[in-house]
Amino acid sequence: MSSIILVGVGSFVGGILRYGLNTWVHRVLGSPWFPFGTLAVNVIGCLVIGFLTGLAESWTALSSETRLFVFVGVLGGFTTFSAFALESYALARDTHHGAALVNIGLQVMLGLLAVWIGHLAGRSLAD
Repeated sequence: MSSIILVGVGSFVGGILRYGLNTWVHRVLGSPWFPFGTLAVNVIGCLVIGFLTGLAESWTALSSETRLFVFVGVLGGFTTFSAFALESYALARDTHHGAALVNIGLQVMLGLLAVWIGHLAGRSLAD
């Protein structure tokens, strides 16, 4: 049960951070035509997860509870794209280049396909 609370509280924090950064970028750029806020969130999330993973591999100071709170909770609430990028990087780093490319391709293509199918289903239900 404590794991669920750690992830839930972390997700709450990450979601607020995502909303705040996205809103700030949108305001600073004056309602841009491109989703720069989402891009900023994803790039920052990837930078942070990469940095913390590098630290965690070098230092054993992060407890399993801290990793759960930060990686799954905060960063998962901030952006799941960072987890996707880390997993793809880990596959490539571990010389599973084909699997890394398949992961990237499937995540992007199936994600877009799922959005399209979901959109069609929602519109047909609304009609």
